Amino acid sequence: MTALTQPPGRLLSIADYAALSEDDRHRWELQEGNLVISPSPTPRHMVVAAELYVQLRSQLPSNLRAVPDVDLDVQLAPLGQPGTARRPDLVVVDREEFDRVTETGGLLQAASTILVVEIVSPGSRRTDNLVKRGEYADAGIPFYWIIDPEVPVSLIACHLAGTFGYQDGGSITGVFESVEPFPARVDLDALC
Repeated sequence: MTALTQPPGRLLSIADYAALSEDDRHRWELQEGNLVISPSPTPRHMVVAAELYVQLRSQLPSNLRAVPDVDLDVQLAPLGQPGTARRPDLVVVDREEFDRVTETGGLLQAASTILVVEIVSPGSRRTDNLVKRGEYADAGIPFYWIIDPEVPVSLIACHLAGTFGYQDGGSITGVFESVEPFPARVDLDALC
């Protein structure tokens, strides 16, 4: 994204958002056409994200790819309309989707996303637990993990439950083991 010298003065579509250049000073997301800025993650936040990536990468089946800190088109609006793009801490997508973006550009799309992971920050607790939880469920992303890096590190594993949105079994500490969306074991204490 380009370091904006002034607000765009209009609502942005996903195409408008994707056309912006890289911005190494700010962390942007697009919410219903509005650019939203958030502070850069703390060093602890980044270590938790990196350690999670390392733990998951070797456990993924060959048809999936984990991608940290990347823009995701949540696909909640028709093309050309004000869109929503989030920047999750980690996404797991079909390898074909990863290859598509590598070859042709654009944003990863929710329709090819298996799992989204958000790591809670002091300024994102409500957004991660309510707003994004609703958006990702509406987008049909089958699994959503919310990690709270405060000691003891905890994880809430959400899965789509039809019209009910996401369901979860509560907060987990210590070791998290999953069968879906792929067999995985995450040592939460080793994330920080």
